[in-house]
Amino acid sequence: MPIKKILVVDDSATDTHLLGEMLKKNGYSVITATSGEEGIAKAKKEKPDLILMDIVMPGMSGFEATRVISKDSETASIPVFVCSSKGQETDKAWGLRQGAKDYIVKPIVENVLIGKIRSL
Repeated sequence: MPIKKILVVDDSATDTHLLGEMLKKNGYSVITATSGEEGIAKAKKEKPDLILMDIVMPGMSGFEATRVISKDSETASIPVFVCSSKGQETDKAWGLRQGAKDYIVKPIVENVLIGKIRSL
């Protein structure tokens, strides 16, 4: 299934803008959310083809939101890529255990991200 619509969940306006521009330039439509809770709600409503999830956010963390999305029958088929500045191996392992399909450490390198999206 080709990826067309991507949900970016990040509380940083700068990171959201940079990711959004990167994705739009490569032909993807972008939806945004600024918290884990909003990300879950938009995942259910918008049914994106992919979710890019930050970890450190106020309220529900990206780990928690990824776990909810990957276990809910309405959203379980949507792949989640964690995009975080938390780059420790334990963070990566934990993100994948929550249901993420991939873990990308910020700052995001455009050709790496686009390559991972295209390989889905």
